[in-house]
Amino acid sequence: MTSLFDLATFWWVIPIAIFLIFYRWTFRLLGIASIPEDSIGIINKKFVLWGSHRSLPDGKIIALKGEAGFQADTLAPGLYFGYWPWQYNILRQKFTAINEGYIGVVEARDGNPLANGRVLAKQVECDAFQSARAFLENGGERGPQIKVIPPGSFRINTALFSVVMEKVTEIEDNMVGIVTTKEGRPLATGDIAGKEVPGHNMFQDGQAFLDAGGFKGLQEQVILAGRYFINPRLATVESREMTSVPIASAGVVIAYVGMPGVDTTGDTFKHGNLVGKGQKGVWADPLDPGKYPINPYTHKVECVPTANVVLNWATGKSEAHNLDKNLSTITVRSSDGFTFNLDVSQIIHIPRNDAPKVIARFGNIANLVTQVLEPTIGNYFRNAAQGSDVIDFLRGRKERQEDAKTRISTALTEYNVVAVDTLIGDITPPEALMKTLTDRKIAEQEKTTFETQRMAQETRKSLEQAKAQADTQAGVVAAERSVEISEFNAKAVVKKAAGEAESKTINAKADAEVLTVVGNATAERTTAVGTAEASVIKLKTEAVGQNNYAVIEVGRALAEAKTALVPQIVAGGAGGSDGGNSLVNILLAGLIRDGMKKPE
Repeated sequence: MTSLFDLATFWWVIPIAIFLIFYRWTFRLLGIASIPEDSIGIINKKFVLWGSHRSLPDGKIIALKGEAGFQADTLAPGLYFGYWPWQYNILRQKFTAINEGYIGVVEARDGNPLANGRVLAKQVECDAFQSARAFLENGGERGPQIKVIPPGSFRINTALFSVVMEKVTEIEDNMVGIVTTKEGRPLATGDIAGKEVPGHNMFQDGQAFLDAGGFKGLQEQVILAGRYFINPRLATVESREMTSVPIASAGVVIAYVGMPGVDTTGDTFKHGNLVGKGQKGVWADPLDPGKYPINPYTHKVECVPTANVVLNWATGKSEAHNLDKNLSTITVRSSDGFTFNLDVSQIIHIPRNDAPKVIARFGNIANLVTQVLEPTIGNYFRNAAQGSDVIDFLRGRKERQEDAKTRISTALTEYNVVAVDTLIGDITPPEALMKTLTDRKIAEQEKTTFETQRMAQETRKSLEQAKAQADTQAGVVAAERSVEISEFNAKAVVKKAAGEAESKTINAKADAEVLTVVGNATAERTTAVGTAEASVIKLKTEAVGQNNYAVIEVGRALAEAKTALVPQIVAGGAGGSDGGNSLVNILLAGLIRDGMKKPE
C-alpha cells in the first residue's frame, strides 16, 4: 500500500526524467533551438512554402532573403522558438578560436567572383567575418581573403567561411624579413623588386598595400625584428641576418634597384660610375662599421678592409681574411740558369674614401688581388731575379727589398691602393748551389777555427815560455851564482894545480934522476947476470947436446906445470932412431889432450 501511494504521489518525476534525457529532441519537436554559450547556431532552411524568394539564385549558397539553404544570419547563444524540425535544421558550431601566436586565414565559399588577375579577395567591412550578411551585402568576394583574423574567439558562420590557423610571422633580433608578395601590380621591365609603398603597416594591412599601388614579387622594403600578422597567402617572409660591416672596414653598397644615378667621379676616374645613396649602382658614400637592415637581394655590401692587410705569397700560409688563400710561393729563374723559390709578404692599405673606387673597378677585393697584386708582385721578382745570379740576389736581399717596396708602391697607386711595405721572406736556393755555398762556408769557418787555434797555441807557447822562465828564474840565479863560485873554485884549483904541477915537476925531475941512476944500475946488473947465465947454458948445451938440452928444459917446464909426462894412450908411429923427437911428440900430444879436457 505504501509503495503504491508513493508512486501515485510522485508520478510527475517520470516525465521530467524522460524530458531531461530527451530534452534536445523535445525542444526540436516544440520548435525550440537552444544554443550553448560557446557556440553559434547555423541555420539550414529546408524549404519555403510561398513567396518570391523560395530558392537561391544560381551560384549562391548563402541565403540573404530567407531562401531555402544556409542562412547568412546565425543564432547567438540562447533559446529560440519557431524553428520547427520539419523546416529548419540548426547546426551548433563552436566559436572559432585563434590561439595566441597564430592568425586565422579565411576563405569564403560565396560572394562575388574575383577580378581578373587577382588571387585574393578584397577586404570588406564584416566585423572580422562575424557578419556573413555584411560580407555579402558589401560586395565580399569568394575565395581566399586578404584580411586575416587575429588571435581570439569569433562567431564565424562556417557555412560561408572556412578558417585555417597559421603561425604569425616572427623576426628574431639581428635579423631582417625579406618579403615576397603574391598579389599586386606587375613589376616594370628591368626591375627585380617592388618599390616601397606607404601605409600598409609592414604588409599587415594587405588591402592598404594594394590600394597604395604595391607591386607583386620581391619587395625592396624589409621588416625588422618583431611579430607580424601577415597573411601567408599575400606574402612570404624569409629571415636573413642583418648586414654587418666589421671594425676597420668600409661597406661599399651596390644597389640593384632605384633610379638611374649620375656619376659623381668626374673625368679623372674612367673605370666605373659612383652614384648617390638610393640610386642604382655603386654608392659613392660607403657604410661605416655597424649593422644595417639591408635587403641582400636588392643591395649588396662589399666589405673593404681599411686597416693594413697582409698578403702572403707562401704556399700553405694564409691570413684570416683568406684573400691570399690562392697565392703560392714565387718561383724565379736567375741569370745563371738556377731556379729557386722565395716567399713574399705584401702589406697594403685601402683608404675609406677610395674603397668605392676599388669596388667600382674590380667588383671585390679578391679580384684586386688576382688581377693586380698577384701579377704585379710576381713579375717584379721574376724580372729582378733574371737580372742577377743567385749569389748576388741573396747578398743583395736588403737592397732588393727596398727597391721592390718603391716600385710596387708606385704601381699600386694607380689602383687607389697604398703599398705600405714589401717584405722578402724565406729564399730557397737550388740544393746543389746551397751545398757548394755550405761547403765553402764550412771551409772558411774551419780555416778561421784553425787560425784561431794556431794563435791560441802561439799564445799558449808564449805563456809556457814565460811560465818556464818564471819557474827557472831561481835556478838561473842559483846557476849564475854557481858559475861565479865555480869560476872562483876553478881559479883556485888552477892555482893549486899550478903549484902541485910545479911541485910534481920538481919531484919528477928528482925521481927521474933517481930512476936513471937505478936503471943504469939494474941494467948493468942484468947484463952481468945474463952474461953469466948465457955462459952456463952454453956449457950445458955443449955437455948434453942441443936437442937433449931442449928436452930437459921442456920436462922441467912440465914438471913445474904438473903435467903428466906419460900419456894415457900411446899411439905407435913409424919407428925411428931419433928418441928426442919421439918424446917431444909424445909430450906435445899429451899437452894437446889435456888442453882439450874440460876442467872438473
